[in-house]
Formats: sequence, C-alpha cells, structure tokens
Amino acid sequence: MASESSITTSSYIKHHLQNLTFGEKQIETAAGTWEPTGQMGFATTSQEAAQMGFWAINVDTMLMSIILGVAMMWFFRSVAKTISTGVPTPVQNFAEMIIEFINDTVRGSFTGGKNDLVAPLALTIFVWVFLMNLMDLIPVDILPLAVAQGAALFGADPHHVFFKIVPSTDPNATMGMALVVFGLMLYYSFKIKGTGGFLGELAFEPFGKMALPINLVLETVTLLAKPFSLGLRLFGNMYAGEMVFILIATMYGAGLMLGSVAGLLQVGWAIFHILIITLQAFIFMVLTVVYIDMAHQHH
Repeated sequence: MASESSITTSSYIKHHLQNLTFGEKQIETAAGTWEPTGQMGFATTSQEAAQMGFWAINVDTMLMSIILGVAMMWFFRSVAKTISTGVPTPVQNFAEMIIEFINDTVRGSFTGGKNDLVAPLALTIFVWVFLMNLMDLIPVDILPLAVAQGAALFGADPHHVFFKIVPSTDPNATMGMALVVFGLMLYYSFKIKGTGGFLGELAFEPFGKMALPINLVLETVTLLAKPFSLGLRLFGNMYAGEMVFILIATMYGAGLMLGSVAGLLQVGWAIFHILIITLQAFIFMVLTVVYIDMAHQHH
C-alpha cells in the first residue's frame, strides 16, 4: 500500500491510524454538518467514524482483543491439561516460568493481606496486554491489506476499509481496561475500609479534619488520576511505537536507497520495541496490583 502512487504519504498514515468503526451511518450536508441516516454500517472515512458518536464500535479492536484473549486462555488450559510432575516439556516450562514470575511480582507488591483474585488478575493482564502489544511487530501492511482485499471480494472499496491490528493503540481498549481496574479499586476500598473509612480518607487525609476542602480536592484528583494515567500511558507508548513503524513503512516507496535504510531501521526499531512491549505490559500489571493493594491499606 505504501508503494501505490495514488496514495500520498499523508493519506497512507491516516489510513493506518483509523479503526474499522461500526455504527450509525452519517452523511455530510452542504452546510458542512453531519446528519444521521438511520442506517447501521462501517465508516468509510475517518470523518464519518468520528461523527458516529459514543455507541460506535471499533470492530478491529474488539476482534483482535477477543482473538488474543481466547489464544491466551487456550494456551494455559492446554498446558494445565497436559501438566505432569515428571520432566516438564518446554511449553510447560515456559508457562510455569510466566506464572512464577507473576507470583513473585504479586508477593512483592501486594501486602494488603490475602486476596485470591490478585494473582490471576495480574497474570491475565500481563499476558493479554503483552499479546496486544506484540501485534505491533507484525508489518503494518500485511493484515490491513489482506482485510481490504477480502472486503473487495464483496464489492467494498479497499481504500475505505480500515483495520488496526494493535488493540493497545486504541484508547478505548486501554481506558476500558483501566476503568475495570478502577472499579476493582473502588469495590475493595468500600469492602475493606467501609463507606465511612474510605470517605474519611478522602476528606481527612493528609492534612487532618481542619483542611477538609483541600484534602477532598487533592485526594479526589489523585484517585481519578489513577485510571487515566494507567490507560493513557499504555496507549501513548504503543501509539507512538506504531507511528514510528508506519513512518518507516512510507520510506519503502521512496526508492531503493531509502528502502534499504528503511529495512535496517525497521529491524532496529523492532528489536528495541520488544523491550517497550514487555515493559508496558509489566507496568500495567504492577500498577494494577499496587492500586488494589492501596485499596486494602488503612492510613
């Protein structure tokens, strides 16, 4: 797609940054406003996707997230069904290494007592986010081009078919996971500390009862900042990494010399990006454990 002369660099980048969005179709009027048509379908332009509103669904994000989640569960279930006490297979060794790593991390970060949910949650988050991030190492044109060609068989214009394969480059996915973690924080805060204890922390910490308004503002901002920092950190890092891959891909259509340089840059960035992929999954997992641990702690 990068080498097609009819596609400019700008349109190529915008195409790869647009999700496959399904919602109520919109039409632009002569006055420049957008009107709903009452029909459901896929957006054919980024402007139309933006106008679909809150109830639109990014199908590519949902599809890739579900596929990767099912693959994760299938892998661990397959290992669990064939596990043995004798000499472990390489696959069993790999699975046990991941689980032991998660257990050690949880033991070091969660000190709020016993909670059987924390370790499985940490394992799920780490592996699932890692797999989402790992999709960033697939060349940017392979799957989108395959989807576009498949859609063309059904009469769709391939230039109007979008497909992003990295769910963590979609803020809807990262903020969705962050809000689930935030919900668990609130649940355990009320459960462990009680309504009075939790609200008392917001109102009377850290400066005491005489500074209630200041305490309330500071603690509320701190509390609400947690899910935003959790979700936007992952999105920002992965979006930037994907943007670099797309910019490198545009160089392949600029001649043999720049194409050769692009190949070297792509390999180098991919090797470095492996660290970013793993680190971002680890940070998301550790912060989740820490936040839930904070919900178990009494001041």
